[in-house]
Amino acid sequence: MIDLTVAQIADIVGGQLSGISPEEAAAACVTGTVEFDSRAVTSGGLFLALPGARSDGHDFAEAAVAAGAVVVLAARPVGVPAIVVEPDSAGDPAAGVLEYDTDGSGAAVLAALARLAAAVAAELVEGGLTIVGVTGSSGKTSTKDLLAAVLAPLGEVVAPPGSFNNELGHPWTVLRATESTDYLVLEMSARHPGNIAALAEIAPPSIAVVLNVGTAHLGEFGSREAIAATKAELPQAVPSSGVVILNVDDTAVAAMADRTAARVVRVGRSEGADVWAGPVTLDELARPRFTLHTADGETDVALAVHGDHQVSNALCAAAVAVECGASLEQVAAALAAAGPMSRHRMEVATRDDGVTVINDAYNANPDSMLAGLKALVWMAREAPAGTLPSQAGGPPATAAGKRRSWAVLGEMAELGDDAISEHDRIGRLAVRLDVSRLVVVGTGRSMSAMHHGAVMEGSWGSESTMVADADAALALLRAELQAGDVVLVKASNAAGLGALAEALVAQDHRE
Repeated sequence: MIDLTVAQIADIVGGQLSGISPEEAAAACVTGTVEFDSRAVTSGGLFLALPGARSDGHDFAEAAVAAGAVVVLAARPVGVPAIVVEPDSAGDPAAGVLEYDTDGSGAAVLAALARLAAAVAAELVEGGLTIVGVTGSSGKTSTKDLLAAVLAPLGEVVAPPGSFNNELGHPWTVLRATESTDYLVLEMSARHPGNIAALAEIAPPSIAVVLNVGTAHLGEFGSREAIAATKAELPQAVPSSGVVILNVDDTAVAAMADRTAARVVRVGRSEGADVWAGPVTLDELARPRFTLHTADGETDVALAVHGDHQVSNALCAAAVAVECGASLEQVAAALAAAGPMSRHRMEVATRDDGVTVINDAYNANPDSMLAGLKALVWMAREAPAGTLPSQAGGPPATAAGKRRSWAVLGEMAELGDDAISEHDRIGRLAVRLDVSRLVVVGTGRSMSAMHHGAVMEGSWGSESTMVADADAALALLRAELQAGDVVLVKASNAAGLGALAEALVAQDHRE
């Protein structure tokens, strides 16, 4: 964050000083980072006191100051230097963001954080900072990571770790930027209409990227049309002097060209787009290869990330980099070096026994499930020399060289009334794509629908197995995996399957 005195911060957020005099506040300066975890506080920082599932950040204010925090942003006095903002949930745009915010204290602190981030962003933009915003129903985090990679040769980049894309993670990321930051990449998610508009108001982007409109959070929005309208809030926030990058392979995204005053750059897989990919091929680990075409020329690109769906993400990142002045050679080199950066998102690891584990367990919706299954099937299509597994106990033998594929799937959250039908559809798709074994993790109605969908679609009787939890799934896999198998582990983060995938990777096959 840029250096600010405690008095300046209090004035920006509209808070009252507590445990510190006006004279002390005018002299004390926050020179470090803003943190909501007291264990992450360093010298010169600012600590956010937020309610949590098991504890209240206000209870850790003293420890944060002892660790070096100059001041605490809080909803009540905490016995150490603090800026106190009064809870007002009724009129607070951040109300309801925190699950455990029973008294509105969290909403008050988040609203103050947003005001602070907006003030800092405005000052940095005045000094030349370029803000890039990215949204979409799936692929936001992967694209954010690619954007950070392709912009890095052009200057200092700040981007969020993981999926810091809501009313807490978004302003927290903004406040990571300093006077030396050239590019600020922001990932924007939404649970309700208006969420993206509110995030864009904190840090108005001059470049916006819209990836796709799918069915993630369908239970919250009610329809794909409502999701599209909410995603369109991002291009609508870009001024006429800015640029909007649209993935026109998605018709709902293509239609957003009429909803922005900014210049539009269309990306896709056909020559009709401004930035497009030539014929796409995949290597043995489903890493895409294609020719990148732009108005400035073309270059061959070999991605380090996995899955055909990454082509659209890479095209959007490339289009942003070219707009910012990168050469095609710089873009190709950056994409070739940009492997998965955020945990549990298409992380691919191969054990000594040839078992390949695809850890994509951070998030899941019907679109990303299909993308993950397609990547799984592709990787299993041909075994490397010496790793062909036995087909004993499995489905009927297929083409020579094919590896056994395992889809270990947990629940897709926030699908509302469509949860049953969508889980059923994924179970059936797993069988249609010729996945060797489906392991359904969980016993709720949605998971039962996935299991029964696969059973009804199956032909040899043992395509799908339903287990109670991740421990049972791990025991099954340890007992039945064979050398050379390929395993996809995917679910919404709440299912907790990331640890399962990590255990599979760490397992010594000689056990």
